[in-house]
Amino acid sequence: MAQKIPATVVTGFLGAGKTSMIRHLLATARGRRIALIINEFGDLGVDGDILKSCAIEGCAEDDVVELTNGCLCCTVADDFIPTIEKLLDREQPPHHIVIETSGLALPKPLVQAFNWPDIRTRVTVDGVVTVVDAPAVAAGQFASDTGAVQAQRLADDALDHESPLGELFEEQLACADLVVLNKTDLLNGGELAPVTTTVKEQLRPMVKMVTARHGEVDPVVLLGLAAAAEDDLASRPSHMDAAGEHDHDDFASFTVELGVLPSPQALVKQLQAIIPAHNILRVKGFAAIGGKDMRLLLQGVGARIQHHYDREWTAGETRRTRLVVIGETGMDEAAIREALAH
Repeated sequence: MAQKIPATVVTGFLGAGKTSMIRHLLATARGRRIALIINEFGDLGVDGDILKSCAIEGCAEDDVVELTNGCLCCTVADDFIPTIEKLLDREQPPHHIVIETSGLALPKPLVQAFNWPDIRTRVTVDGVVTVVDAPAVAAGQFASDTGAVQAQRLADDALDHESPLGELFEEQLACADLVVLNKTDLLNGGELAPVTTTVKEQLRPMVKMVTARHGEVDPVVLLGLAAAAEDDLASRPSHMDAAGEHDHDDFASFTVELGVLPSPQALVKQLQAIIPAHNILRVKGFAAIGGKDMRLLLQGVGARIQHHYDREWTAGETRRTRLVVIGETGMDEAAIREALAH
């Protein structure tokens, strides 16, 4: 099995300094191909254009992917999983993936998503890095501009949790493998110690803290944590655990093989009836269509189904339809198979 590609999840409230840290990471990456997935949004948030136009060597425009459809932990199936798959399927996949979350995102559900069947054998969570606005904590707050954070919350129609800022801060720290106390140059001599104590009280044992100014942290410190966080979920407490919300890791998948189908339209119509009836999250695969010398490639996310002919069937290749169905554990596999067979 090929070595898994490491991914780093960067979390922290709007204004904590996530963009500055990522820009410094790119500038000091020493030739490592780093792909970025950016989920911040809003006028005061992380703007992908800032990173795309940073003129940093190795920071190619197609290495920056923006997901602006809402809180990433709330849109895992629709946005995050397909994006990760595209990065992994590149001819030259990245050496490392850095995922910058919205300050409103709960980090644990995102880590859980790395147990998705299609990616869990190909990528691992190297670590969760939480960036903390040290002066804000010193002032008894969690963000330097709480009004901007609230505006961000109101702007996100997809947000399906309304955790108080205090709980969000606890979530970010409880899931962390490394905490960056940023903007420490703005603290006076007596403020750093109580800030450190406040943050440390929320951390799991052995989680390290580093101080930084302007987000300048050496890549040797940020990358290579080897936490495999997706396998360590039980040690990362969350306020959502008891409620059973944001449980994105309880997935199952199976493969259905069919023969030659009459038309793409017939297959799409069939899937559009089956998907909502069985709460199927994704369908992907290829199909053989009668009278066509080319293979039909199909991708379905929720109710959205896309398809196109990608290549000709090769000599000696069995013309068949092969679909992978992904859903939550407990879906009625027998009923879905029967529905697809008719």
